[in-house]
Amino acid sequence: MSLPADTLLAITDTLGYLQHHLQELTECQNTLEHTINATLVGLTAQLQQLTQLITAPAPTVAPSPIPTSPPPISPPSPVPSAPSKQWTRPKLLSPPDFSSEWSSSQAFFNSCTLYLHLAPEQFSYDEKKILWTLAFFKDGRAARWSENLFRQETDTGIFPIQSWAHFEQQFQSQFFPVNMKADAVNTLKGFSYYQGNQTVDDYLDSFLTLVSDTRYTDPWTLVVKFHRGLKSNIQGQIATMPFGRPADTNLEAWYAAA
Repeated sequence: MSLPADTLLAITDTLGYLQHHLQELTECQNTLEHTINATLVGLTAQLQQLTQLITAPAPTVAPSPIPTSPPPISPPSPVPSAPSKQWTRPKLLSPPDFSSEWSSSQAFFNSCTLYLHLAPEQFSYDEKKILWTLAFFKDGRAARWSENLFRQETDTGIFPIQSWAHFEQQFQSQFFPVNMKADAVNTLKGFSYYQGNQTVDDYLDSFLTLVSDTRYTDPWTLVVKFHRGLKSNIQGQIATMPFGRPADTNLEAWYAAA
């Protein structure tokens, strides 16, 4: 009995497919076997290397040298320091004896104040300053005023002047001219303060004293007074200066120009 033609064709196609698929499987098997064999060879070589490392004798290590301590380092020699410069106080001169002349009262008090400022370690409290200053009241009205202070201390047990500021106030009221400011103002209104035969430096010193006593502060007034008191030739020199003539309100410039 023969099969139909279409059936035979289908069987032929199926057989061809199966043969082709079998061929592919055979090739895959060969590739897999080759891969397995290569992997086995690699693992075998690694196992041999590990075996050799395990069975090889350990290398001998030379003992480390014992460190020796370094020689002691001597400390550096100290560098001698330069001698320090110490301030040396100049030799102080005691104030002159005071007998209450008005003309010398300011100079005497300034001398005492200067000494006290330059030697503060000698005067730890105000009463010591006052007693030291009174030691120079040796004659005239000054000596009598000093004796009166000590008499009050004897009667009351307390020295009547307790602070240096109070002493300065009492000294000025007792020994400075009563109308010192008015006298200075009147002097600057007259001619007695003029330079005359004095040097410019001496004239300037006396003029500054008068200015301090008058308490004048207006620069224009002071320039006018100063200019008027200068010798006429010096006035002319300043007036005819080709350049740099001081302004009429610059007192310091007038002092320098004179």
